[in-house]
Amino acid sequence: MSTTSQAAERASGSSFYRGMRILPRAEREAMFEIYSFCRAVDDIADDPGPREPRRGQLQAWRSDIDAIYHGAPPPHLLGLAQAVRTFDLNREDFMAVIDGMEMDVLADIRAPDRATLDLYCDRVACAVGRLSVRVFGMGREAGLALAHHLGRALQLTNILRDLDEDASLGRLYLPRDVLRDAGIETAEPAAVLAHPALGQACAAIVTLARADFRDANAIMAKSPRRVVRAPRIMGEAYRAILDKLVARGFAPPRMPVRHSRVKLLLIVLRNLV
Repeated sequence: MSTTSQAAERASGSSFYRGMRILPRAEREAMFEIYSFCRAVDDIADDPGPREPRRGQLQAWRSDIDAIYHGAPPPHLLGLAQAVRTFDLNREDFMAVIDGMEMDVLADIRAPDRATLDLYCDRVACAVGRLSVRVFGMGREAGLALAHHLGRALQLTNILRDLDEDASLGRLYLPRDVLRDAGIETAEPAAVLAHPALGQACAAIVTLARADFRDANAIMAKSPRRVVRAPRIMGEAYRAILDKLVARGFAPPRMPVRHSRVKLLLIVLRNLV
């Protein structure tokens, strides 16, 4: 199986996959390669094993990315190297993603201050957006702005969706100022998730996410429709998840929120017409 086929297969189980399949072939294959890279380093961050070996694995990824930019890509990254050449992807954005994953490896993030949360979102989400908008062919200014706002909106939605999953890993991404404003003084994940004021804290993150979705939509409304179809699909899918989370509420028991295949297909079709 080619490296490109492997990257596409890795993406096939995600909501991301349907949004990317509508792209022209070169863009689609590049996005699958970017997604495969992100999944690989994310799997390292979420591995429950010892921290030092995982830091070593992330360092190996830094060496592999450097090898691509030095013209000597490892055989398993030939597809990613092709994407880098075709779309002039920035090395710094790949490194930012790795740095973001390393934040989870160095220590379990618990109730970070706002600056740390902003840095984390920029690295694990907005940097992916910066790679993606180059593939989509957006202009520099609009592309960077979209990567910032849509990346943050998606990551904040992920934080709210994955509260219980993250807590099982000892993590809590709700910022400490939001917890304090809600009257929650602890940063211990299980205690925060059982606190009666959790919904108030989550509501503050919902407000932030919705503001970023609005800003992202305003940018996409001014952009050629053909270059923002994929991000529009991702934005619409995640906005719907956010709405479902709000409707479900944040008090236990929190049933998982996800889209059916039919819902995702309808979102894709609506953005193709």
